[in-house]
Amino acid sequence: MGHTLYYRTRIDRWDGFKGLLETVCEGLGFRVVGGEDSVTVFPECHGVEPLEIMKNGEGFVKTNLIEPCHSIYLLILHSVAFFGSVELWED
Repeated sequence: MGHTLYYRTRIDRWDGFKGLLETVCEGLGFRVVGGEDSVTVFPECHGVEPLEIMKNGEGFVKTNLIEPCHSIYLLILHSVAFFGSVELWED
């Protein structure tokens, strides 16, 4: 049975967020691909989708409650609040 995180983001300090995300993901061994308006995190956990975060937008990602990636995604998404705002819910 799957588990999904849903989120809505508004990131006002995009460069700061991207810098922190790249540093954290490098330390975790996750690959990060970024652009002007979105960034994607590719985890090392089998069965977990890549996490795409938009500067302003909404999205979802299936984590299937696979740890530690599920908890890391929660921490990443909650960290958006420092750089703007985030709404997050789970199903």
